[in-house]
Amino acid sequence: MMKLARLNLKYRISKLSLLSILAFITLATIALPPVIRAQTVPVDREDSPVGVPVQFAIPEKFDRVMEEARDRQLNTLAFPELIQAIAEQFIGTPYVAGLLDRNPTETLVISLDGFDCVLFVETVLAIARGVALEDYSYPTFTRNLERQRYRDGILDDYCSRLHYFSDWIFDNQNRYLVKNITPFLGGLPLPKTLNFMSKNRASYPQLSRDTNYQCILDVEHHLKQQAIAYIPQDRIRQVYDRLQPGDIIATATDIDGLDVTHTGLVYRFEDGAIGLIHASPAGRVTISRDLQAYVQSVDGQIGIIVARPLDPRLGF
Repeated sequence: MMKLARLNLKYRISKLSLLSILAFITLATIALPPVIRAQTVPVDREDSPVGVPVQFAIPEKFDRVMEEARDRQLNTLAFPELIQAIAEQFIGTPYVAGLLDRNPTETLVISLDGFDCVLFVETVLAIARGVALEDYSYPTFTRNLERQRYRDGILDDYCSRLHYFSDWIFDNQNRYLVKNITPFLGGLPLPKTLNFMSKNRASYPQLSRDTNYQCILDVEHHLKQQAIAYIPQDRIRQVYDRLQPGDIIATATDIDGLDVTHTGLVYRFEDGAIGLIHASPAGRVTISRDLQAYVQSVDGQIGIIVARPLDPRLGF
C-alpha cells in the first residue's frame, strides 16, 4: 500500500488497533522475513504488449490453489462466491509491507507467501479471473496482475503503477475490470487534494529520481479532476444488504493528501453477516467479523469506498 513511513505522530492512534496502525505507518521499514519469496517477473514487451512472462518458476502455492479450484469446480460459482472461495485459501498468510518497492527498477512483483493489503486484493482477483474462465495457467495469472496494477494495464515504469487506490479503481473501471458502486450506495463527496507522495518525497526511495518525482506530480495534478465518493463509517451497515462477497473495500482516511489507507474484500458469513477478509497490518490475512465495526476501530478511517469486480465471463 502507500508508504506511510515517517507520518507525523499528530495522527491519533486507536488503542483498539495500535499494532495495525504502527505496522501500516512503518510500511517502508519492515524487513522481509526469510519465509517470504517475492518473485519478480520479466516481461517481453515486444512479443507481448500486456506483459506475458518470458521466464518464471511457478510457485508451489499457486499450483495448490489452482488444484483446489479445479477439484471444487469453483468456475461454476457466481463470481462473488468464487472470489470469496479463492480469498479463503490465503487465510493465515503473513502480512508483509513494502513488497512492491524493494527493487530499484519497476518489475512485476508476485508473492503468494506474504501480502500487503493491496497485493492481497490484486492476487485474489487475478486468480479468480483465470478460474472463472477455466484458465488455470500461471502466465494468465501474471497478465491479470499486470492489468490490474498498472495504468492502462501496462507495466512501463514506477510511475505507471497505480499508487493512489482511488486512481486504481478509476483506471480499472475504465477497462471494465471493476465498477465503483459507491455513488449508487449513497456515497458522499470526499473533497481531497491527493499529494501525499509528493509532499512526503523522502519516504519514497524511487522519488529520489527527479523524473519519477515529476511524473508523480503530473499524476497528482491529473487526479484533481477525479471526484471521490465515500460511505461514512456510521452508515456502512445501512448498505450491507447491497454488498456482495468479493466487493473491494477501500478505507477512506482523514490524512491530508491521501485517499485510502487499507483495502480488503467483503466477506459474507453463512449467517449473512458482512465482514472483511484482508491482509491485516496486525499480522496476517484474517477475517474481521463486522465490516463497520472494523472500520470504526481504526482511528483515521472515516468510511469506505466500494468497487465491484466484474465477471470476465460476461465478456468484459
